[in-house]
Amino acid sequence: MSELEQEPAISAELFGDRIEIARAFTAALAREGEERGLIGPLELPRLWTRHILNSVIAAPLFHGSVADIGSGAGLPGIVLAIARPDVEWTLVEPMERRITWLNEQVSELRLTNTTVLRARAEDVPPASFDVVTARAVSALRTLVPITAPLVRDGGELILLKGMNAANEVEAAQKQIKKFRLSDVRVEVLGEGVLPETTRVVRTRVR
Repeated sequence: MSELEQEPAISAELFGDRIEIARAFTAALAREGEERGLIGPLELPRLWTRHILNSVIAAPLFHGSVADIGSGAGLPGIVLAIARPDVEWTLVEPMERRITWLNEQVSELRLTNTTVLRARAEDVPPASFDVVTARAVSALRTLVPITAPLVRDGGELILLKGMNAANEVEAAQKQIKKFRLSDVRVEVLGEGVLPETTRVVRTRVR
């Protein structure tokens, strides 16, 4: 079994007084994640860097009520809910075993700001949230049609993406126009702070 990555020093700074909760979640994910099909067998040596910090670096961007679509293992939803107790989070996930895990974590970590919803994005009532996020779910051209309708007028999509974020934006121009997205941009987070930066696609909806 792979060794869990040692917690990077920057973690405590990014989570502040919530760091112990973040440690508890990371330990649970390391302990049970592979067995429960939540993370792959190669993720433990990079769990903090690639997943936890990659998610938490975006925490300052959020406000109001937020839906995390395809929350899966709780990346980024659980991580962000830990870091931002002042924001209302809804974790949307269709798979029962993942729902079980998310509910366990919300309970064990006492995340009173977090609701778990078993549903596909397409079944969530439209215009329900101030912000919608997702991480590693699908290409932007596929993601926009299922996430944009969930955002209230004037709200935001904040989608965590990989190195190809700019190319995804280019490939999604048809969907961006159809769903009347404005000010579409790629922001790079964590430069000079994290070993690996995080790219987010941010856009206003209507």
